[in-house]
Amino acid sequence: MRILNFILQKHSNYLGNIPSGSAGYPGQLPRSGNLKSLISRSPPCQDPRYSYSEHRVKYADIDQKWVVYHSEPMHERQEKTFNTNLEKDFEKTRKSLKKLSTYEFVCEPDARTAAEKWVKKHPRYQFKEISVVAVKHKDRKGPGRPKSDEPVTVVYTLDAEIEFNPEFIQQETQKWGRFVLATNDIDLPPDNLLEYYKGQGAVERGFRFLKDKSFRAAEVFLKKNSRIQALAMIMVLCLFIYSMVEFQLRRALERTGKTVISQTKKQTQRPTLKWIFFLFRRVREYSVLVDRRRISKIANLTDDLRRILGLLGPPYEKYYF
Repeated sequence: MRILNFILQKHSNYLGNIPSGSAGYPGQLPRSGNLKSLISRSPPCQDPRYSYSEHRVKYADIDQKWVVYHSEPMHERQEKTFNTNLEKDFEKTRKSLKKLSTYEFVCEPDARTAAEKWVKKHPRYQFKEISVVAVKHKDRKGPGRPKSDEPVTVVYTLDAEIEFNPEFIQQETQKWGRFVLATNDIDLPPDNLLEYYKGQGAVERGFRFLKDKSFRAAEVFLKKNSRIQALAMIMVLCLFIYSMVEFQLRRALERTGKTVISQTKKQTQRPTLKWIFFLFRRVREYSVLVDRRRISKIANLTDDLRRILGLLGPPYEKYYF
C-alpha cells in the first residue's frame, strides 16, 4: 500500500509567495497572477467541475508533484461571497479613512506620509481624490476668531476619497476556485489525488467519534509515551470496529432494500452506528426464576431492532437470542 502525504494550502496567495528560483523552492511553479491563463488551458478532471495543472517539483530534497485545481462550484461560491463582502468592506474602510482625516500633522509631508502608509495597509483601494488642508488654531483660549495680529498654530489634515484598486481586485478574482494539493507519489493521477483528498472527511468524522463524550468513555491522563501509544492503538482499533460494523449494516440495507428510521423520523439506508447504539439504549437483560431455574430474557427488543440484528447476521444475534 502506498503511503501518501497530502498538503492542502488553504491560503489563496500561496503560489504568489514562493520566491521563484530560490534554493529549495520550485522556481517553475506559476505565480498567482498567471493562474487564470494557466487553468484555462488545463485539461478537465473526470469530474467536469474540476480542471487541473500538474507541476513536478523538488522541495526539501523530496520529489513531489503539486497540482493546481480549479473548482467551478468553489469559484461561484467565492464570487458570491466576495461581492457581498466587498460593499461591507468598502464602508468599513471609509470609516477608517474618516478617522485618519481627524488626525492633525505638524507639516504637509507628515500628512502625505501617513496617507501613503494607510493606503499600503488597504491595497484593495486607491485614492480617488486627496488633498492636504491647512488648519489654523489660535494659541489663546476663548471664543471668537483670532485677530489678524494674533499668533496662531498651523496644522495639516487630510481630505480624501477612495475607490477600488482595479488591479488588486483583478488579482483577487483570479484566485477564485483555485487550490493546491501536493503529494510525494509522483505517479498518482490528479483525479485520484483529488478523490483521496475529498475522502479525508470520512477519516476526520471517524476521529471525531473517538473524542465524542456522548460515548461516556472515562478520560484517561497518561505521561509515558508507551502508554499513550498503547491507548492510541486501542482507540484506533475501536474506530476500525465501529467503521466496519457501520459499513456492514449499510451494505446489508442496500442489498436487501430495507431501511431504518433516522433521527429525523425518515427512512434511511445510511444510518450511523452511533444512532443504532441510541436505538438499542433501552434494551435490557433480566433474569426470572421458573421452577427454581434462572432464565435470562431480553426486554424492549422491538421488531425494528430484531431486523437490524438480522441484517448484521448470526454473530450479533447470538448475544440477544
